[in-house]
Amino acid sequence: MIDFFMGIHPVMQALFVTLFTWGMTALGAALVFTTKSFNQKLLDGMLGFAGGVMIAASFWSLLSPALEMAEGGRTPAWVPAAVGFILGGIFLWGFDKLLPHLHPNTPIDQAEGIHPEKKKRSTLLMFAITLHNIPEGLAIGVAFGAVATGSPSASLAGAIALAIGIGIQNFPEGVAVSMPLFRDGMSRKKSFLYGQFSGMVEPISAVIGVLAVSFIEPLLPYALSFAAGAMIFVVAEEVIPGSQEEGNKDFASMSLMIGFTVMMILDVSLG
Repeated sequence: MIDFFMGIHPVMQALFVTLFTWGMTALGAALVFTTKSFNQKLLDGMLGFAGGVMIAASFWSLLSPALEMAEGGRTPAWVPAAVGFILGGIFLWGFDKLLPHLHPNTPIDQAEGIHPEKKKRSTLLMFAITLHNIPEGLAIGVAFGAVATGSPSASLAGAIALAIGIGIQNFPEGVAVSMPLFRDGMSRKKSFLYGQFSGMVEPISAVIGVLAVSFIEPLLPYALSFAAGAMIFVVAEEVIPGSQEEGNKDFASMSLMIGFTVMMILDVSLG
């Protein structure tokens, strides 16, 4: 697999792997064709697993390389990591306040963002998962962009491991959109289309990430940390609370631990 990617332009590398992550979102959404309902405890566990993957990816694939790249610079190594991390959280916080969205299993009157009452429930649910996918696609793009710059702290295998981990955790996100829509009375086909559509933003944001760090290489430690901060904000603000709001706290928490471990193993063994 790595040999195949080595001969491809970084933008195409990021595009290929995010088509995989988008496909995993679609695969999760496709469960709406095979079942009338989905066990809530299992879904909460899958969301917890997704949160664990995102937390591990934020450190092993993004923050740790950022710290290594910043060593020997004019400022202490922690400065780019800290600044980028906080800015990433602020960026997603701003999106969260502006973009009208609704978390799964949440009443429509608790929708967030600007004028959510003007949007359909299906659109609000799709926007919620889309919000998750922006930092994920950005993280993949920045990781492949880092490899393209020739940085010794970045590896193609590590970038691929990041994409695999994010693809795995996209599966429950597709389920989290399509199944609630189907329960609300939407057809299976439309529920699937809305569910998979939320993953479309990943290839777009990945290409943006690659181009940004390719042209502005000195910003690479900031960009990696920025993506990490954005992902951690999503985990803390939406993924973990969403996995525990139905009372399955212990199961969701243990699933998060497993997700973290799986992503850590992927990154360390491949990266």
